[in-house]
Amino acid sequence: MFISVPSTIFAQEENKKEEIKVKSSILMCMDTGDIIKEENAYEHLSPASVTKIMSILLIMEAIDSGKIGLDDMVAASENAVSKGGSQIWLEVGEMMSVNDLLKAVVISSANDACTLLSEYVAGSDTAFVSMMNDKVKELGLKDSNFENCTGLDDNVTNHYSCAYDLAVIAREVMKYDIVKNYSTVWLDSLRGGETELNNTNKLVNKYNGITGLKTGTTSNAGFCLCATAERDGMSLVSVVLGADTSDDRFDMSTQLLDFGFANYKLSKINLDADQITSVKIKNGTVKSIVPVANNSDSILVNKSSGEFEYEYKLKESVEAPVRKGDTLGEVLVMNGNEQVASIALVAECNIKTVTFSYIFNELLKNI
Repeated sequence: MFISVPSTIFAQEENKKEEIKVKSSILMCMDTGDIIKEENAYEHLSPASVTKIMSILLIMEAIDSGKIGLDDMVAASENAVSKGGSQIWLEVGEMMSVNDLLKAVVISSANDACTLLSEYVAGSDTAFVSMMNDKVKELGLKDSNFENCTGLDDNVTNHYSCAYDLAVIAREVMKYDIVKNYSTVWLDSLRGGETELNNTNKLVNKYNGITGLKTGTTSNAGFCLCATAERDGMSLVSVVLGADTSDDRFDMSTQLLDFGFANYKLSKINLDADQITSVKIKNGTVKSIVPVANNSDSILVNKSSGEFEYEYKLKESVEAPVRKGDTLGEVLVMNGNEQVASIALVAECNIKTVTFSYIFNELLKNI
């Protein structure tokens, strides 16, 4: 589903309509990946500290894989300490846990903490940046290139992203509950209360259902925000880049999220298994396969939508080899004459092509 609505939205304030201008924006359903609204969503822009959502994703993957642990103690390097902007004022050689450093990155956007974690994960911040750009490719994104892990853009020449790419990255980040635990905290502290952490995302204190995620501000980027929220079992992410003021990024994000929650819902899909029949495999080691629905639990629909009907379209046959995930058909979800979704029917296993050696081995089994 895709609905394009301009990002020039009018906000009511003291009975006046004030125009909110941003360079780029998007509203996406995190559950399904559907774009609800967008304006210039693929324009290459400086994301400022919203860059850190990619850094957080790689840090979380390192934790999840066991490469690093939350209780690991890390010594602050000269490189990390030298970073300007938002920071927790690390001192060279100071020991701090991965958990506290991560907390500082998520809550307070600390550049020194982010750089230190990048070094700990990859060996150097340069190697970490290579990991960031490799992850861009892995996610299939085409409009992002990173030169550092922080988003500081005074000395970069080719550091950019776009609203769409950042929304996709945010979907991946918010799969980790520990990120939500920190991104919803308004005030916290480090060093036994000596260092205060104040969340840069003002929506944490103001917006119903907010779950995160990351602000960004530089003179080049303007005011940016990636905001995530959940209501009634549906999660949304909005990205606003290049707002003129800090209030504008929060106001625009609020209006985008409000629009999504007011007009859309997740609807459960009820497929008829009897309608999903087998597909013949020509020259395959298996003669036929019954495909399975891909990501069919729910779809994003307008709240005004009525009852759905389903049209099942399956291929009669396909040629071997068949790879797991290959499309063998689809189910069209219809609301009257309007198609509201398409659910792929895919192979759930690999099927090899019949060869002479395969036939010979089968004959031996039957002797």
